[in-house]
Amino acid sequence: MSVLVYAEHTAGSFRKPAYEAVSYAKAIADTLDTSVTAISIGPVDESELISLGKYGATTVLHVAANELKQFINQAYASVIAAAADHVDAPLVIISNSFSGKGLAPRVAAKLKGGLADGAVELPVFESGKLTVKKTAFSGKAFAMAELVSDRKVISLNVNTFEVREIGGNARVEAFNPQVAANDLTTVIQDIVRTTDSVSLPDAEIVVSGGRGLKGPEHWGMIEELAEVLGAATACSKPVSDAGWRPHSEHVGQTGITVSPKLYIAIGISGAIQHLAGVSSSKTIVVINKDPEAPFFKVADYGIVGDAFEVVPKLTAAIKAYKGD
Repeated sequence: MSVLVYAEHTAGSFRKPAYEAVSYAKAIADTLDTSVTAISIGPVDESELISLGKYGATTVLHVAANELKQFINQAYASVIAAAADHVDAPLVIISNSFSGKGLAPRVAAKLKGGLADGAVELPVFESGKLTVKKTAFSGKAFAMAELVSDRKVISLNVNTFEVREIGGNARVEAFNPQVAANDLTTVIQDIVRTTDSVSLPDAEIVVSGGRGLKGPEHWGMIEELAEVLGAATACSKPVSDAGWRPHSEHVGQTGITVSPKLYIAIGISGAIQHLAGVSSSKTIVVINKDPEAPFFKVADYGIVGDAFEVVPKLTAAIKAYKGD
C-alpha cells in the first residue's frame, strides 16, 4: 500500500505545484504509516524524477509511452488509475491545476472513489472516514467534505501547502500500462505556453490590471511593477475580451483561479466574477480611484488614488528598498 501522487511537469521540469503535492502526500503517508509513490507521465529527465525523493517520494513510476508525450485528459486519467491499482493506493493526490481540475474527477470515477477537489489543508482521519477542508462556491467559502469510500482522490489547491524538503532520492521504475484506443481519440499535437518567467497559476505574487488602465498602451507600468516584485501579470475579463491582454492572463470565475500570497489589483472594480478567481489570495491590495469600488470590501489594504500616479511611485519605492 502506498499514497499515490501525480507529479505534473511543464516541458520536462517539475515546478512548485508538483513539490507541494508530493510534500502533501508525504504528510498524509506519515499519518497512515505508509510510503509515497509518485507517477510522472511524458518525457522527463531521470534526474528530475529522482529529485522528487527530496520531498518524500520513495518511488517514481515513469510512463514514457510515445503517444502520451502531450497531455491527454482521458488517457492520463486511465494511466493514473492503473498506477493506483498497481501500488494498491487508497488515496490519490493531484494538484488542482488547470490540468488537475479535469483529471481528478476522471480518476475518481475510474477508481469508483470519492473526490475532494480544492483542498486547502491536510485531511483528518477518524472512524474510517476522511474529512477534507476545501473551497466552495467558487472560492467564496469553505466546506468540510467527508470521504467514506475505500478509494479516495484529493486535488490540492496551489499555494496552500508548504513545500517540505526532507532529502533523499527516489527510485525510478518504468511503468507501461496499456492505454485503450478510445482514450486517444483526441490527440494534442502541441501545447504553446506563454514565455513569461513566472507562471500565473504557480505565482506567489500577482499584479493584475483592469479597465482603469484605459488601454493596452499603459500596461508597461503593470509589467514593470511585476518585474520588480518577481510577480506574474494578470487582468480582468473585460481587459482580455477587449484584446488588451491575452486570455491566458484572465483571472476570474470563467478564467484562471489563483491563490498567491499577494494579489495586487490595479484599476479593477471587483465584480463578483473576478473575486471568485482571487478570493483564496493570502493578502489582497487594491489600487483604485473610486472609493466605492466593491474590491475595497474584501481588500486587506487599499489605496484610493489614480493608478497612473500611485503605481510608478510604488514601483520606485520598491526599487529603492531593494537597492536597484
